[in-house]
Amino acid sequence: MSNPPCDAPQRPPAGAKRDCGNLDMRIARDGTWFYKGSPIGRKELVCLFASVLKREEDGSYMLETPVERGRIEVEDAPFIAVEMVWRDCECGGAVRQCLSFRTNCDEVVPANAEHPIRVQLCPRTREPRPYIMVRPGLEAKINRAVFYEMVALAVTETVDGRDLMGVWSEGVFFPIDEAVADPVLAAE
Repeated sequence: MSNPPCDAPQRPPAGAKRDCGNLDMRIARDGTWFYKGSPIGRKELVCLFASVLKREEDGSYMLETPVERGRIEVEDAPFIAVEMVWRDCECGGAVRQCLSFRTNCDEVVPANAEHPIRVQLCPRTREPRPYIMVRPGLEAKINRAVFYEMVALAVTETVDGRDLMGVWSEGVFFPIDEAVADPVLAAE
């Protein structure tokens, strides 16, 4: 029995995944997936790749199958929340507002303690960048139209002595920004 030639592909040990290194794949800020610089036009293929997307502890993104893994670039968030559904639901024995978001890969995610909404404010302009957790380490950026729908449902709550504007979903309050006094009332 002879040994395989040195340039023959080597199988990883049983249970180990073959590391493919950096894949020439990128998810743009607008949610478009690219392979070798060209957009991936088939939504089904994007959704297939998205189903094996993971985030590493170091913040890098990996496509990981049972036998292979490879690193990809993500410019902002790997998903975009493209739709929001508002309804009253029974959560914990009480009727409460519940918000759900649909991603560009048709995953429906309820806003709750396991899938929090966070809004990052630009320190210079205070422009909001809203996100919702889809899966551990993987967020969807909430698109502008959906964010405006969400803001229309906002209420003011006092949290740790600060008046915050935010939304409730499944009994959890998600702050959006500091509450701003009504300029008409403030002028009186």
